Amino acid sequence: MNLTLIQVPYDSGHFGTRMGRGPLQLVEQGLADTLERAGHGVEVVPVRLDGFLTEVTSAPGLHRLVAEHVSAARSGGRLPVVLSGNCNTAVVGSLAGIGPAGVVWMDAHGDLNTPDTTLSGFFDGMAISVAMRKAWPTLTANLPGFTPLNAHNLIHVGARDFDPPELDVIESLGIARIQVEDLRRDGVAGALAGHLSNISRWVDQAYIHMDLDVLDPTELRANVFSVPGGLTVAEMAEVVRMTGRHLKIAAAGITAYDPDQDPEGRGARVAERLIEALAGTGPV
Repeated sequence: MNLTLIQVPYDSGHFGTRMGRGPLQLVEQGLADTLERAGHGVEVVPVRLDGFLTEVTSAPGLHRLVAEHVSAARSGGRLPVVLSGNCNTAVVGSLAGIGPAGVVWMDAHGDLNTPDTTLSGFFDGMAISVAMRKAWPTLTANLPGFTPLNAHNLIHVGARDFDPPELDVIESLGIARIQVEDLRRDGVAGALAGHLSNISRWVDQAYIHMDLDVLDPTELRANVFSVPGGLTVAEMAEVVRMTGRHLKIAAAGITAYDPDQDPEGRGARVAERLIEALAGTGPV
């Protein structure tokens, strides 16, 4: 498969620090080279902004650049994979680049806060709310190609660290939530197939989001927000494959990897396994 790795090394508006270091480190650890040796055509497209940046002022610029690169990759018959420090950059930019889509969201956290409910002020804890245009709506109002994510096209997988208002959002909007114990009890197919079939009634493609802190820290300690009780890499890969059986995967994001929390250097191997699962889902 021909792949475009879109490298977005920003965390909270800062270039190349904390989780912003992850997209740089994954390539430095040989991710692109390993994928090429496995037979894939790989291009790495770096994203960089100029000027003085804050977390919020950087967001629309990154969204726009990611959308442009995602769209270009799709037009060239390539699968875009966004390697991003922050989740909001990957999901909003990807949706603007591919158009209406289902979203399978693997993350340890809800990312459903708004400026009115957040306890930390962390912009990335509002990523899905931004994608649904329920937070910071002006940031996406002028983003070419962007259509807000509909709650019935979202499946939230593996989260276990919510702020209370986020659980209220899941209940009130009827968002499909698959807990780790659901996957273990029912299997990936049993837990997801019905929800994916429902989404396929509305759209025929998906963006699949892989915040690496969805993993149990024994598999990979992805960042300072990692919490116990998460998925295995094998389970994540099976979620990817199951999604591809129901929907065309049009774009993907691998996010929130902080190399400082991974002294054993597992990150590139984890990313490689997940991208191989994506490549196995078929043509873009």
